[in-house]
Amino acid sequence: METVKIEIQNEQEKKVLLAFLKSLNYRFSMDNDAPIISDEHMQELARRKADLLSGKTSSLPWTETK
Repeated sequence: METVKIEIQNEQEKKVLLAFLKSLNYRFSMDNDAPIISDEHMQELARRKADLLSGKTSSLPWTETK
């Protein structure tokens, strides 16, 4: 089995695609709850991870974080 991810742009596209898949008797599932993360946010997360791994950030003990 293979997985194909399709980013649907609007409801009309969704209806057409679902009708097509149903007409071919394809089994499919939809993941409507997938988080949407912007490119800017992904870049920020990558920067923070790099900073953490390189030791550029500091952290507090859990007892002080509470």
